[in-house]
Amino acid sequence: MANQENQDDQEYKARATALRLLARREHSRLELSLKLRQRKVSGDIIDAVLDDYEQEGWLDDDRFADVYARQRMDLGYGPLRILGELQQRGVHKTPKCVDDMTEEDWCQRAIGIRDKRFGLTDLSKDWDEKMRQARFLNRRGYSASQVERALEVRSN
Repeated sequence: MANQENQDDQEYKARATALRLLARREHSRLELSLKLRQRKVSGDIIDAVLDDYEQEGWLDDDRFADVYARQRMDLGYGPLRILGELQQRGVHKTPKCVDDMTEEDWCQRAIGIRDKRFGLTDLSKDWDEKMRQARFLNRRGYSASQVERALEVRSN
């Protein structure tokens, strides 16, 4: 009898916690699972609760990936970093908003972030500054070709 009450209490705790977390922002299934495990909820209960929430449409990795990718794109991050961060959060599928971007779109974003941070000065004679800006764009998640294109642009 006491074991059943403990089980019900654990399930209630898991459902309430997961719902509270989802009310704040989108989460991936992996993120929610980890947060519930930190709260000492058993794995069986976590799986059951998250399965129910997926069926209800309250938990959706595709929706999470799309929202997350759009937010990161708005902050000036490139495709490599965005996809890497999604994989760390348990999402191994490329969101549509990232798929819809062309190579030219990513290059324009890299140029924009470089302009905002450093300006579009001529870097042909300043190797150290060129490398500094290249490292910055690489850390932001832009590919080598996108960084190269961004560094070639100069204001008139």
